[in-house]
Amino acid sequence: MAKLIYTAITSLDGYIEDSQGNFDWSMPDDEVHSCINNLERGIGTYLLGRKLYDVMKVWDELYDQPDHAHVVREYATIWHAVDKVVFSRSLERPSTSKTRIERTFDPDVIRKLKAESREDLSIGGANLAAQALKAGLVEEINLFVSPIIVGGGKRALPDDFSTTLELAGERHFDNGVVYLRYVVKNPAP
Repeated sequence: MAKLIYTAITSLDGYIEDSQGNFDWSMPDDEVHSCINNLERGIGTYLLGRKLYDVMKVWDELYDQPDHAHVVREYATIWHAVDKVVFSRSLERPSTSKTRIERTFDPDVIRKLKAESREDLSIGGANLAAQALKAGLVEEINLFVSPIIVGGGKRALPDDFSTTLELAGERHFDNGVVYLRYVVKNPAP
């Protein structure tokens, strides 16, 4: 069975965006981007909330564009190759390749995807990931902790959720970012 993995770039105080919705402080440099690319190579399907999808769909436009940095071209190729499921009540049709829409989050649909997939799944968007965490569907959490405190905004992890984690990997980058990989030990029921 495939794993469901939640990956987020956060501030030191645990936010994916600040109180104004800005996340420019989280843009990875080439070293961090290369690490993210390596993690994403094993993913066969992205599960995305609508807001994250709207941010990420630019990668379809960057696909096969030779005038960008190697890490950008590499991630655009990864994005283009994977299946994407967008969870949205309002998106009428996707604007990217290999993309379909689910109107509601249904844990049984995710369990079926995991059971049928040969490659791992990635979930993104803090609200969508919170639902998956609370449903006990997430096996791994990857956090890229940025050396900044933003003081508020959208949290990477839900406030009303707890579980036990086991540190399974870490890496320090020259720009001060720290990568932490956790295995979820006691998924919620």
